[in-house]
Amino acid sequence: MTSVPDGPHPTRAEIRRVRPVDAARMRALRLEMLADAPLAFLETLADAAARPHAEYAARVAATSTGSQTAQFIADPGGRLVGHAGGTVTPTEPGLTVVYAVYVTPTWRGSGLLGDLVDAVAAWSRACGRPELMMEVVVGNDRAYRAYQKIGFVDTGVRVRHPTVPALTELQMRRPA
Repeated sequence: MTSVPDGPHPTRAEIRRVRPVDAARMRALRLEMLADAPLAFLETLADAAARPHAEYAARVAATSTGSQTAQFIADPGGRLVGHAGGTVTPTEPGLTVVYAVYVTPTWRGSGLLGDLVDAVAAWSRACGRPELMMEVVVGNDRAYRAYQKIGFVDTGVRVRHPTVPALTELQMRRPA
């Protein structure tokens, strides 16, 4: 559980793996993510908004179980306030790639980012993958510093952004 001050009583968010019943709230969070940080994710807001609910539901169902891909959410009991995913990579069997990390602005600085990544890390370890890797757009200093605070280290590897060729991403790693 992560807490964020909300008046005299803290509001808490449960960190857990997505469930099929989360599909509508995941769609809403995905649209928020893309509106807030359009370069951080691999699709446009317009494409995501045009996708039918059935596609969101199928993806949530697919990532709610198994060891290949997983999504974790921060759920305070209403609107979702955070997300982090993890997936395998065929080239490094001991590695989980962390993707689509997002914390809604009002929850930033609450520790939620670390809790979400820790959930991905626990899942990764349980699947026999002892290392995490993520990519961050070069120049996104806020995200870079936040990931450093939770143990990620810049590897020095730079790659072209997958959808905006003018941008470069840097790779960061940490133990799971």
